Amino acid sequence: MMDRILRFFITALFVFAGGITLQFFAPELTNFISTSVLRADMGFFKLTVAHFILILIGAALGGIIGHFFSSVIIQQLKRFNLWVEQHLNKMPISDVIAGVVGLAIGLILADLIGYSFSRIPMVGDYIPVVFSIVLGYLGIHIMLKKRKDFAEIFSHLPKGIKDAVHSKNAKHEANEKYKLLDTSVIIDGRIADIVETGFIEGTLLIPVFVLEELQRIADSADALKRVRGRRGLDILQKIREKSAKLSVEVTNEDFDDIAEVDSKLVKLAQKVNGKIITNDYNLNKVAELRGVKVLNINELSNALKPVAVPGEEMEVTVVKEGKEQGQGLAYLDDGTMIVIENGRKFMGEKISVEVTSALQTAAGRMIFAKPR
Repeated sequence: MMDRILRFFITALFVFAGGITLQFFAPELTNFISTSVLRADMGFFKLTVAHFILILIGAALGGIIGHFFSSVIIQQLKRFNLWVEQHLNKMPISDVIAGVVGLAIGLILADLIGYSFSRIPMVGDYIPVVFSIVLGYLGIHIMLKKRKDFAEIFSHLPKGIKDAVHSKNAKHEANEKYKLLDTSVIIDGRIADIVETGFIEGTLLIPVFVLEELQRIADSADALKRVRGRRGLDILQKIREKSAKLSVEVTNEDFDDIAEVDSKLVKLAQKVNGKIITNDYNLNKVAELRGVKVLNINELSNALKPVAVPGEEMEVTVVKEGKEQGQGLAYLDDGTMIVIENGRKFMGEKISVEVTSALQTAAGRMIFAKPR
């Protein structure tokens, strides 16, 4: 239905444009065919027969062109509408409002300044258009860059209004505590289950450069990397579609002067005062050194594992030899590694061991034991 309405208006526009354009050639027609009939006044709008004939021909040609090209124009309009919608969805509502206000201010200034130049011969009609384009763009750009400074103007509002605004902003800031995801934690997949539990609050912020890295991995020639990349994209889609307990935002913020994705992530976390969610031990350390708080899901996983205390007995299967001479290695169901003193000789056997000590690190937990 909407396509039919658009096609009607597009065709009507072409009919109007064709009629108006072709009627300008009426003097040429009367010069070419010099007859009194073509010069005869029809009695309305000061139109001659030549004008009327050319308007009809132009309208017919415009209608035919509009009818054939309307479908192409409609498709392009739909693509443009989709492009605008996608970009607006990625922008915070505060940026959208700031951009609209900046555009309005720019157009008002353009109208006031352009009026002064509109009386210049020849170019006077076009100067206001140029001012509208330039000042409209500058208005949007300046307002987006300086929106925080403009927001301070509201500090001079009456106390009642100011308190209401501050209270709303405080509530908004409390709900907008950003958590940033790195590539490794997305591919890992456990973050989707953690989000569903409701333990993470605020807003999950996914930078566009992380999405681009996931896409590069998904398009890799290496089969294993392709699987990992596609898994990461599927995890993000799952979080965005099924998580009703946490808002998810994608930000276009990027740092062209920084090459490494992890460094960009740390920089963005500093800028938005957010926390990084990761399972990368090295990123964990770098972020902490730069004053960024980190939520390491490996640490969370280790904290939830049962505690092994010295003297505790357990049944394990020795699966391979350790680094030191005579050592054997076994694993619990949750992946915790058990280093068994003199356990190499029990390779492939299920034995009873006694815990001697346990070592907890950000990379995981290790249990040391000896055969019973």
